[in-house]
Amino acid sequence: MTNLTFSVIKVMGLAAVSSVVAILWCPFLINFLYKHKLWKKTARQKAISGEDAVVFNSLHKEKEVGTPRMGGLLIWVTVVFIIFLFYLISLVFPDSALAQFNFLSRSQTWLPLFTLVVAGLIGLLDDVLVVSSLGKYIGGGISFKKRLLMVVILGLVGSVWFYQKLGWDVVYFPFLGDVSMGLFYIPFFIIVMVACWSGGVIDGLDGLSGGTFASVFGAFTIIAFSQGKIDLATFCAVILGTLFAFLWFNIPPARFYMTETGVLGLTTLLCVVAFLTNSVYVLPVIGGLMVIEVGSVIIQLLSKKFRRKKIFLSTPIHHHFEAIGWPSYKVTMRFWIIGVVLAIIGVAIRLLG
Repeated sequence: MTNLTFSVIKVMGLAAVSSVVAILWCPFLINFLYKHKLWKKTARQKAISGEDAVVFNSLHKEKEVGTPRMGGLLIWVTVVFIIFLFYLISLVFPDSALAQFNFLSRSQTWLPLFTLVVAGLIGLLDDVLVVSSLGKYIGGGISFKKRLLMVVILGLVGSVWFYQKLGWDVVYFPFLGDVSMGLFYIPFFIIVMVACWSGGVIDGLDGLSGGTFASVFGAFTIIAFSQGKIDLATFCAVILGTLFAFLWFNIPPARFYMTETGVLGLTTLLCVVAFLTNSVYVLPVIGGLMVIEVGSVIIQLLSKKFRRKKIFLSTPIHHHFEAIGWPSYKVTMRFWIIGVVLAIIGVAIRLLG
């Protein structure tokens, strides 16, 4: 068996394993979430701008109260289990064929794993505050400023790891090539991480975030594989596999929502993977749906501030399409199509670059 053949088997095989594992234990997670009624106790009353969330409540009031949060646990807990399972196998049975499936490595997957777990735990804390009604923020949970600070700190740790431990300070820019940024690499990394995190607003309809992240991490699986970073490609593929399992339970009618424990982990992880593959310049293309979603929120806020009127009936923009009469499943599936097309374009640009 050639190295290339085994690498393909490793990436695709562990993606399948992660899907099966996630599907098998998900019913226990769902039972736990429903047993303890881990959902919002009251619907959101205010929009991010401070005004009454009239349009949003007319669309989602009934579903927001009664559908559990914390579905993101399915994703990152499964990933942690898979990566340490094969790591332990490699330690206990180093000469076995299964030992070669270990994909925990210092240069490729330590930082992604650290980011996913830490961000996932921060998001879990936010979700716990939301369902317990202890959070004082508009939507409950940790305030925006505190979450932003945590993401900045996480970005600082990641950027220092890249700069000091891995000795990386180079970023590829179109028409300029690889540019050595020196110490400016650190603030640039933090800015990109905050931008990725803001894309978490896409978690708003049954199946929407799961399908979006699936196309994004599918794209980075291909990019990492093309660069010979097999452990990183496997990591992204395992994320992809868990997202397929998540979608099985999240498509309409959703059994749970991803919420912060999943969104915060995946968005910050996305930043790390983009830097590890030196693909930051195609990130806005591959994650184009998230760019559109965040852009709609920014445009709406600016319009309200300076024009005293809305452009969209509700934001992020997927709620606008709901408000004009599109069924939620139509919005979700059309956004999936757009996301897959953008991911394909982004991969093509990166491979050509």
